[in-house]
Amino acid sequence: MNEIIITKENFDEEVRNYKGMPILLDFWATWCGPCMMLSPVIEEIADELDGKVKVGKVNVDEQPELAAAFRVESIPLLVVVKDGAIVKQAVGVRPKEDIIAMLGL
Repeated sequence: MNEIIITKENFDEEVRNYKGMPILLDFWATWCGPCMMLSPVIEEIADELDGKVKVGKVNVDEQPELAAAFRVESIPLLVVVKDGAIVKQAVGVRPKEDIIAMLGL
């Protein structure tokens, strides 16, 4: 598993101040059915694009400050961050091809 658990404690290091590959943030919760459907797709992307994209998982129940900072209203929420800036975001389950296209790869 190449996904990183993102918390408020490691957010600056792993996301805000990170320069390099695009970062795909998956905002999710254990009680969210669509999140559970999307999770294996996110894992596949993390494994297949290892070295090309950094994948982070943000549990909105455990990280309410990050959810608030990203103004998360619906989950799953996918956010692409590049060099500390939000580039794209999408709500809901998406096909793998669409997520890879969001990353610009």
